[in-house]
Amino acid sequence: MFTENRKEIDPQPSAQETPAFSGPAAARPEDNLALLGSATIMMVDDEPITMEVIQTFLEDAGYERFRLIEDSRLAFDEILELRPDILLLDLMMPNIGGFEILEKIRAHPQIGYLPVIILTSSCEAETKLQALDKGATDFLAKPVDPSELALRVRNTLAAKAYQDQLAYYDPLTNLPNRRLFLDRLQWSMRQADRQGSHLAVLHITLSQFKRVYETFGPEVSEQLIKLVANRIQDCVRSSDLVGYNSAGEKDSNVLFRIGGSEFSVLCTQLQQTESSAKAAARILDAMQSIFDIGGTEVQMPPSIGIAGYPGDADDIESLTQKAVIAAAQASEKGGAGFEFFSGEMNIKSLQRIHMEADLRHAIANNELLLYYQPKVSVKSNAVVGVEALIRWRKPNGQMVFPDQFIPLAEESGLIIPVGEWVLKTACAQLAAWQAQGIWISIAVNLSAKQFYAGTMIDTVSRIIDESGIDPSYLTLELTESLLMDDTSLAVGTLRGLTELKSKISMDDFGTGYSSLSYLKSFPLNELKIDRSFMTGLNASRQDQALVSAIVYLAHEFGLSVVAEGVEDPSQLAFLSGIGCDQYQGYLFSKPVPVAEIAPMLASQGIQRRV
Repeated sequence: MFTENRKEIDPQPSAQETPAFSGPAAARPEDNLALLGSATIMMVDDEPITMEVIQTFLEDAGYERFRLIEDSRLAFDEILELRPDILLLDLMMPNIGGFEILEKIRAHPQIGYLPVIILTSSCEAETKLQALDKGATDFLAKPVDPSELALRVRNTLAAKAYQDQLAYYDPLTNLPNRRLFLDRLQWSMRQADRQGSHLAVLHITLSQFKRVYETFGPEVSEQLIKLVANRIQDCVRSSDLVGYNSAGEKDSNVLFRIGGSEFSVLCTQLQQTESSAKAAARILDAMQSIFDIGGTEVQMPPSIGIAGYPGDADDIESLTQKAVIAAAQASEKGGAGFEFFSGEMNIKSLQRIHMEADLRHAIANNELLLYYQPKVSVKSNAVVGVEALIRWRKPNGQMVFPDQFIPLAEESGLIIPVGEWVLKTACAQLAAWQAQGIWISIAVNLSAKQFYAGTMIDTVSRIIDESGIDPSYLTLELTESLLMDDTSLAVGTLRGLTELKSKISMDDFGTGYSSLSYLKSFPLNELKIDRSFMTGLNASRQDQALVSAIVYLAHEFGLSVVAEGVEDPSQLAFLSGIGCDQYQGYLFSKPVPVAEIAPMLASQGIQRRV
């Protein structure tokens, strides 16, 4: 049974004041020795009077929190539930002895490092050695000296505080880390089961952090993480989001740093999971303000995913995974928002995971292939070039189109090897045509990750050399928005590519946010008018005016113009009237395999150079 004592922790706290385990959280980095008196001390002894005497000694030393257990059969479950900071354990007890309890503690992954001081009336050296061999932290013989007891407890708790700081806290932000998060989450889930309450995990990601790191470096990035941590901590501290610690006080340790730019908030004592939306909204509102880092202003909109227990999952792994999935969904919608987990979202996420795994093997398994869409002269209606477009044919024959797997390739980094495969395959085809005397251009799309990887020029140069093509027939297409990401770096890379004699095309022109002045800065050869302008060309005078202006302006800069998405003769007639150079679209041909291009080239009487 539990002994009665006015200083002992209430063994049956109210639902409103359910204690969180003290465990690692009781030794936060800022606590150290000054707050060791708030540590929870558990004693297991079959002699209540002995425990009361020891408690009195320790109270005189400034300790206030105790749990006294007389029935050793209850000890292990209570240790696992309360997670004391230190255990004073008797060895000789009926039913279950101290050695057995010690062995169970050391074998348990969650409490295996609990400091255990053995207090026993046995003075035999063999008993002491046996206790230390089984993992006892220290050993004291009864009757204990009050000063020595206080000193041993203080030193043991100080060592534990230091170890907990290293093991459970992030050194940069002083926030509890992933390890403590998982431990606290497991405990909170058990409490929710007992009370019939809910909890929620808010997973917070900073999708723009990588760009800040790449632009400003580690020092600014670390300062930013500290500011973000402080701002989120201010949102959740002393609010209705927090639980209670074992003193019945609100516990501010609900924010955790999970990874480099990832945080989690654990919301407990909820009537329903949806209540956690208040926390997410508060965080989003606080994060709207710009961060000032030594004069560098940075915006860092978060994406927040919310998963609840027991509604969304019944185990830790599933719950945390679903919070991450929901955060990814929020990020896909542009960030600066929050999303609750849903079953549909999980299905999509699993599909993406499987697709990514399949895509990793697609190159080696020869599952990727290129289709080619003709680029046609507006004046002569003859094929003057083709655009290489990737397709993925799975082993079961299913054809996967770019809009289904290219975004995934971008996110996973697979776009680098996939993009290189496209370039190599297109250049090999170009070389084959040139060997046959067919001199048409091939356009290849480049992604932002390829372009800014730092190896773009070397990669293109190597592939040109390996394929043996005349590079003047290779056109590299880049989107308008891609070139705007880092204009100074873009200009340098474009100039390096043009020195290889390849041509540069700006794709999707008119849909981004570029200044027209950039047209004279970028070494371009071609502009491609986005297909969205073709859709309204017959009915919209504004679209007609825009397309006319683009063609005129491009020609003034010495650039050729290609219109995409041409699907009916009236569109082609308008383009002819304003002097557009080339077009692509279903009016002439959809993208087709290389085998269908050959007869198309023959029928168009493609010029062969002798």
